[in-house]
Amino acid sequence: MSKVALVTGGTRGIGEAISRGLKDAGYTVAATYAGNTEKAEAFKAETGIHVYKWDVCDPEACAAGVARVEEELGPVEVLVNNAGITRDGMFHKMDFDQWRAVLSTNLDSMFTMTHPVINGMRGRSAGRIINISSINGQKGQMGQTNYSAAKAGVIGFTKALAQENAFKGITVNCICPGYINTEMVAAMPEKVLESIVANIPVGRLGHPEEIAQTVVYLASDSAAFMTGSVLTINGGQYIANG
Repeated sequence: MSKVALVTGGTRGIGEAISRGLKDAGYTVAATYAGNTEKAEAFKAETGIHVYKWDVCDPEACAAGVARVEEELGPVEVLVNNAGITRDGMFHKMDFDQWRAVLSTNLDSMFTMTHPVINGMRGRSAGRIINISSINGQKGQMGQTNYSAAKAGVIGFTKALAQENAFKGITVNCICPGYINTEMVAAMPEKVLESIVANIPVGRLGHPEEIAQTVVYLASDSAAFMTGSVLTINGGQYIANG
């Protein structure tokens, strides 16, 4: 029986590529989504990937959702914490709802999604947790104090959780994508997009599949000695030691 991989925000953008990549690698994939049922059902029909709807900000919904996935598919052996949102704005104009929404979805979800699977992984002495942060969690970004704070928190969460669980055979790693060619990025004004690409040394946006294949590697047995790592996949736009 194939291993079960659970991908949050797994039906669109980078998450969609991750879900497809893991399925192609032989995993049984469960992809969560928050709102667009039509898109999720179309994704399910096309790929055969199992889809589940719940709010990653809600701890009870997450616990119930994980329990349902494990009842229907088997124990979650790979968790990819990918779900995220933006509510951009300059800090002096930002209201608390903008702050709270991003911190809840992008950072609180590290707890709400990981907590329901961690004891099972510890009991089996095996597991892979892969968290998706961002280049802007490493370097910050004007207009994204909320997003940058949350994504920086994901890095700290990764490093601490890795230390707690390494002796149990569980690896915890983090990927910080740069600007990736998704619908969200493509919707930026053309001039803004041109200025972003001009600052990427390789001269292009990243492909979602490039993030997905890194996830596939981190989920594999070949990555058993890699934990607490922060991988920067940004075309050289920002270089930092993880």
